[in-house]
Amino acid sequence: MWRLALPLWRGPCGAGGVRAESRRLTAAAVLSAPSGSPGGGYEWLAQSAPVHWAEGGLVALQAAAELPWWATILCGTALLRTAVTLPLAAHRSRLLAKLENLQPEIKKLAEHLRYEVSVRGRQLGWSEKVARFHFKKNLRRIITELYIRDNCHPFKATLLVWVQIPMWVCISLALRNCSVGTMDSEVQEQFSAGGVLWFRDLTAPDSTWILPVALGLLNLLIVEIFALQKLEVSRFQKLATNFFRVLSIVMIPVAATVPSSMALYWFSSSFVGLSHNLLLCSPTFRRLCFIPRTKSDSETPYRDILSAFTT
Repeated sequence: MWRLALPLWRGPCGAGGVRAESRRLTAAAVLSAPSGSPGGGYEWLAQSAPVHWAEGGLVALQAAAELPWWATILCGTALLRTAVTLPLAAHRSRLLAKLENLQPEIKKLAEHLRYEVSVRGRQLGWSEKVARFHFKKNLRRIITELYIRDNCHPFKATLLVWVQIPMWVCISLALRNCSVGTMDSEVQEQFSAGGVLWFRDLTAPDSTWILPVALGLLNLLIVEIFALQKLEVSRFQKLATNFFRVLSIVMIPVAATVPSSMALYWFSSSFVGLSHNLLLCSPTFRRLCFIPRTKSDSETPYRDILSAFTT
């Protein structure tokens, strides 16, 4: 007696970038509050211990690497996401692959369970409502036993979100504190001259809007890549995809109101996240990460993505 699982909404090749990215986009609206705004929850969070730890980490990295601040932000983002979120993303892909491979077994067991419940129901004179209750009850039990057997409970796949979002928020607030002088006026002076190209002052918003527009287009690209990979899309998924598209556009004026250091971090974080998700599409890299093969795997994932765009 076993179950029919709910359909999984996955990103391309098992990556879950869209939902994680959307939560980062939503949090950005909160982080863009003016530095002179009154206290409350926002200021309490900006002065919390994890944010101060992030500040200390940024300063230590800059001192050790002896890089300008713009390069420190880029390198620090790549190092942190590669060391922390990439392994979690690979773990998530393993879980999603196991869940996908379970679906045929679940479907077969559900059909067998439905037959057994039907026979038992006729013997005991169950109504349709009672039979449905026993079917769903046993189905849930069977599904749970399958999850335990294969160690792939769907909730474990959310670990990436619970780590990535707080980390993203803390680093964003740490950069905000460094930019407005909340942490150290000397660090703020370094930030004011630590930029490059058109955004030489990392404490000021990007007046050219190049970074904000690039961030919005990059986030929109992420949404479109994952949307194009869905062969069958439910009404909810269509609504969610459209919501994320709008949110990507809304991020442009939001990023234009925050210090350039934050906008640079948001752009680099999205870029590294997209790179990692594309890397997890590679059959070779998936084998290195011990991700089980699934029926939906492709031997030419990048060609498929390009083909989806051209189509």
